[in-house]
Amino acid sequence: MLLTVAAAMFVFGLLVVFHEFGHFITAKLTGMRVDEFAIGFGPKIFRTRRGETVYSLRAIPLGGFNDIAGMDPSDNPAGERGYCEKPVLSRMIVILAGSGMNFILPILIFFGIYCFQGVANPAPEPILGGVMENMPAQQAGLQIGDKVLAVNGEVVTTWEEFTKKISYDEEKPVMIRYERNSQVAEVEVTPQIEKSTGRALIGVQRAVNYEPQDIFTSFVMAIDHTKEILILMLNALVDLVKTPSGAAVTGPIGIAQMAGQVATLGFIPLMNFAALLSLNLGVINLLPVPALDGGHFVSLVIEAVRGKPLSPKALMYTQRVGIALLLLLTVVVTAKDIINVFLK
Repeated sequence: MLLTVAAAMFVFGLLVVFHEFGHFITAKLTGMRVDEFAIGFGPKIFRTRRGETVYSLRAIPLGGFNDIAGMDPSDNPAGERGYCEKPVLSRMIVILAGSGMNFILPILIFFGIYCFQGVANPAPEPILGGVMENMPAQQAGLQIGDKVLAVNGEVVTTWEEFTKKISYDEEKPVMIRYERNSQVAEVEVTPQIEKSTGRALIGVQRAVNYEPQDIFTSFVMAIDHTKEILILMLNALVDLVKTPSGAAVTGPIGIAQMAGQVATLGFIPLMNFAALLSLNLGVINLLPVPALDGGHFVSLVIEAVRGKPLSPKALMYTQRVGIALLLLLTVVVTAKDIINVFLK
């Protein structure tokens, strides 16, 4: 439980800081006055002032905000430095910068992984890189790092030979001889039939070797990998719109649970999870829904085309509709998370 909470706070905090920093830095660079840069919502648990801006940390770590003067044209204490007084292009940049940072963060994460850990290549030897919980291999005592020497007395030297000898179409025991810390032992394992494929599995994963890359190659690979994931997400979003399904939607509780599960695998898997979540946040925020960044951007496009902003009344109604939709979605996915996490 403690690991889940810590992992969730780390992931949410990282994403929120990058997202809000995008709004913050572009607002500053375009001459807007930022009165507060806040991480979290609710009561302040820490605050400090630097120049004209208050930096605060709040009690509920599920978001953040920038208090940019003049966001409401009827209340602009900053004069020409107010958001509403800046050119449409400047305001567009500020609105899009949050999601922009959510697209940059995964590139930085993948770049770091490729530089310092390297690219994962499957190990040719039959070495266990993972042992799944509550599966036959774990129940028999096999561990990560064990090197398989033989199956049913037949020597195996590659991972392919090993998996071929245990992938039967029936649940019959196999004798696995393995080496651990220069000690050789043998254990009997009874595979389980996987319903979807009909194959017998014992619940192990292949070990991988990591090959660090140079800075330039790492950067190019990080961009390519981010682009590939982004395309998959956009395709998934299109499929979701075509065939809506509640099973495809997860709220904060579900995400926190996933963060805790991934954290048990190590820091690198957790960073990979953060990168995926950051891309997802960036895409969702750009949807043309009032109250999201995408909705604000659409209103700015309309203003640019009309030559004047939407009326305060029109903005108020669209914002109310957007907030109502977001609250409804939040209630639905949170209820679904509670059922999945606590009642199943």
